[in-house]
This record gives sequence, C-alpha cells and structure tokens, in this order.
Amino acid sequence: MSRYPRSRAVSVLALTATGALALAACSSSDTPGGGEDAPQELVVGVTTDVDTLVPWTATQFQAVNVLQNLYGSLTEFDSDLAVVPGLAEEWETSEDGLTVTFHLRDDVTFTDGSEFDAEDVVASYTTIMDEETAAVSAANLASVENIEATDERTVTFTLSAPDASLPSKLAPVTLAILPSDVDLDALESEPVGTGPFALDARTPNESLVLASNPDYWRGAPELDTVEFRVIPDQSAIVSALQAGNVHMSVFDDPLVADTIGGSVTVTETPQLGYHVLQMNARTAPLDDRDVRLAIACAIDRQEVLDTAALGAGEVTGPITSPAFRSDPSARPCPEGDPATAREYLAAAGYEDGLTLSAIVMQDGYATAVAEAENIQAQLAEVGITLEIEALESGSYVDRWIAADFELAVALNGGQPDPDAMYGRYFPSHGNLNTVAGYSSDTLDDLFAQGQAELDPDARVAIYDEISRELENQAAWVWMFTSYNYTATAEGVSGFTPMPNNSLQYLRDTTIQ
Repeated sequence: MSRYPRSRAVSVLALTATGALALAACSSSDTPGGGEDAPQELVVGVTTDVDTLVPWTATQFQAVNVLQNLYGSLTEFDSDLAVVPGLAEEWETSEDGLTVTFHLRDDVTFTDGSEFDAEDVVASYTTIMDEETAAVSAANLASVENIEATDERTVTFTLSAPDASLPSKLAPVTLAILPSDVDLDALESEPVGTGPFALDARTPNESLVLASNPDYWRGAPELDTVEFRVIPDQSAIVSALQAGNVHMSVFDDPLVADTIGGSVTVTETPQLGYHVLQMNARTAPLDDRDVRLAIACAIDRQEVLDTAALGAGEVTGPITSPAFRSDPSARPCPEGDPATAREYLAAAGYEDGLTLSAIVMQDGYATAVAEAENIQAQLAEVGITLEIEALESGSYVDRWIAADFELAVALNGGQPDPDAMYGRYFPSHGNLNTVAGYSSDTLDDLFAQGQAELDPDARVAIYDEISRELENQAAWVWMFTSYNYTATAEGVSGFTPMPNNSLQYLRDTTIQ
C-alpha cells in the first residue's frame, strides 16, 4: 500500500470605454495605499461578472476564478500544477488500485461556522454524481463505485477500475466540498465554503467583494478584501491600473498588455487552455467525417494565431497537459491545405460547397471574434460559407451547454492530467459528451485504458493514441494555446500566476 506523505507534492456588456472608466473611477482614497495601517483592499479589474456562485455547475472562467477563493477541494494544484493536499492532508491507494482512502484535516470549518467532516465529502460527491445536479465535472468521478465515511476524518473510495488520475481530478473547484445540508439555490446569495475568503457584497454587473476568512485552515489571508470590479473594456482597465484605481488584472490580449507600461508589472504565463473550433458531429452534414476533415484541412492554425492573437501563442494538438502534450504535426493536414480540403468536400458530395453556422462569445475573451472571422475567410476559400452568430457570454454558455450549435469557436480550460481534461467530453459516458458532439467505441476503450493504467510511460503512449484518433476523425479543430498577462500595480506582491488560469494565490497576496 502506497501512502501519500503529508509534506510532499506529487508532481458583454456594450459599454463604451468612457462608461467603463466612469465605473472604475473611484478616488484613490477609496483604495489601499494609505500607509502601513491602511486596510489591505485589493481591486481586481475584470471584463465580466460571474454567472453563478455554485461551484459544481460553473463553466465560465470568471466564475471559476472567484469560486476558487470561496471553496476548497480534497486536493489542489500547486504553482507547478503538481497535485498536493487540500482538505485531505494525505491519502493512500491499495495495491490493486481499487481502494483510495483520504484522511481529512481536523482544523477546517465552513464559513457558516459548521465543522467540515467526512459526511460533507460523501454528500458532496454523491450529489455531484447525481445526473439531476448537472455537475460539469461529474465524469471525474466515473470510476467511483462507492464512497463511505469510515469515520469523521476518513473517506474511502471504492473504484470500478484503477484510476491513476483520481487525485488530480478531485482538485478543480467544480469538485468543491460543500456542507452536507447545503441549499444549492441559497449559494447564489450566501456561498458557504472552506476557502480563504467569504462573500462580502455584490452588485450585479458592477462589483463582487470578498472578505478575508479569519478561520481559513491555512491562516487568514493578509488581504482584508478583494473586489472584482467589472470594467467591460480591457483598455479601460489599463487606464484604471495606471490611475491607481485598480491594482491587478489578467489580460488575454497581447496588444492591450503592451500598452500598460509605467510602474505596473506584467507577467506573461503560457496557458493550458486551448482555442478550438468545436464541431457537432451529431448534426448533418458534420456527421460526415469527410466534411469534418475538409474543415480541419482548410484551416491554417498558424494564420488564425497570427491574425487573432498576433502570434502570441503556440499551435496545439488536443492535449496540452505538459507531460502528455500532443504533437500538432501528427494530424491529417498539419498546415492549411485548401486542395485537400476541396477533395474531402467532393468526396462528401459537396463539391459545390455548403453553408454552416458558428456561435462565438463576443465578450468573454479578446480573440474570439477575430478567430471566427479568420476561420470564416479561410473556409470561404474552399467553398464553405460560415455564418457567425456572436453572443454575449451568458447566452453563449447556455447554447454551448445545450450543444445548440453546428460549430462553436471556444476557449476551453486545460488540465494537468488528460483524463481530467477530456474524460468528460469524448467517452460516450462523459457528462459533457453531448457538448463534445462525438464519441466512438475506439475512444471509449482508449480512455478506459488510460484511466486504469498506472505506469506513467504507458499512459503517455495511450494518450498519444487518443490524440491521433481525435485528429484523424476530425472530432474538433484544435488551433492554439495562448498567454495570459497578469498586471499588478506597484506594492502588490505574493501573487503567483498559474498555467490553468487560477487565481488561488490571492490567498498569499499582499498590498502596501
């Protein structure tokens, strides 16, 4: 029986810029910087408000970033994306890999004052696995047959097959632990978590304020409050940073990041999240592999990257997890190949072309519309007319979750482990398989092998096969990974940007 040691890590709103500036323009006396005894009140500029405060159903990046500071999970990722203890201080796996036992911390309370214990873990995961919950990460628990509270501080998982990635799959905030008697509807106004902060105040579409949790098990954060201030225009956020009204923001537009200057520090961080053209292969004509291959071959990924993101990124294959990264040249058309694309269209019976539609989020991230327009231009060259439907983030997420699209220009989050990354999408039992729009017996078998395999090198080989299968079937068109640019004003220290876009290190941040 192998034991995990306690101290060791296993590795939009259509507002003008003027209106946004007016929103940001509080006086300097309203923000920190007034001396050593001044309150530590950090203001973070964001372009959108959160769309939910329920962690199990959150898909929006901004919501996830806020929720990571309100809730805790059994395991966590450190700054290097290694799995480390969270609410569980250690765990052990049986020799056959079918039993995993988690030992919980005894110094944790929820923000409503109730004590955290094993029953909360069992109740949380049981609810997540219930289809009626519509939890976005339910597939992370697909290998779990039973969860039992052995005692108040011990939880035992019985698995249907060994699951090498289970500790990693328990780390996202979408697997957060809530009180066993939680009212999910009430969480939208009164979140109850074990995180470093608690909800203090909220004005929809304007501001959300978190206050330091004095009972946080790691110790209360130095920051008294963190305000997420909604300023829909990124250039307006830059102006607010330069004026001292905002102290931190994360940008995804390299052009905007280049304009910051002054005393503001900008840190560039490669991201695991991937830009992709999703195709709903359960709708005609996308149910024809030749049509999907025609689209995949028509698109020059480097051109999309250069046009939409000024080349600030890297062309990618399906898997961006560092130890399992796909080779983007191992695809039917590594570069744009219009001639081959036309051949595939002709083979599918569309030598005269066809018309498709794509949804795109107009306010969620900077490059989305530009990506869609470049894809539209490239597809037109081979006879495919692409009609673009630009949606505000809430409408886009609703349509995306319902798989109410033919094509979707998307930015999806990556994970350190590929099973956590795609196990909910492409296996037929995945809870987001409807969104993925594609599954097959081959992929079901390969994902089952990858989940059960405990040898690291053998797992890499299996996920190489999965990557090739996804590319050869043109399930989606994977385009590129990009960078985030974390801007911090003078006096802000202790924050560590992460490749998974997490803001969890606000708990270690200070401002002078």
